Amino acid sequence: MGTVNLSKQHPEQYKLLAGLDASVAAALAAAELDPLLVELVKIRVSQLNGCAFCLRMHTRDAIAKGETADRLAVIAAWWESQYFSDQEKAALALAENVTELPVHDDHDTVDDALTAEQVSAVSWLVIVMNAWNRVAIRSHYPVAP
Repeated sequence: MGTVNLSKQHPEQYKLLAGLDASVAAALAAAELDPLLVELVKIRVSQLNGCAFCLRMHTRDAIAKGETADRLAVIAAWWESQYFSDQEKAALALAENVTELPVHDDHDTVDDALTAEQVSAVSWLVIVMNAWNRVAIRSHYPVAP
């Protein structure tokens, strides 16, 4: 069998995932997480999963929200740069931890940079982002210039 567009084949499940996404967005806002941090997490998860569709979308979203080219350029090696705040580093480490189970690296700790509410909200963000990546990759969403 060739490519199957999951959102068209099962639109109700797609709508449910979109609803979960909206609920997670509300939790992120309630946890007072910066919208740029949210986009950075979405980008990093999409890098880890190799999802070109989501990478392009969330990089564009981050730029529209004021993200810099320098930070976008080094996000794949965020732990080696001084571009990110402690809270952003904690969220990116958490994103990697949730995406790559189990993680065996030096940057998988959250420390005290995030509250329990923020850890939960970011964890749900990563879970939903992983789901979106899998829908886009499995459906072979086009990514052309």
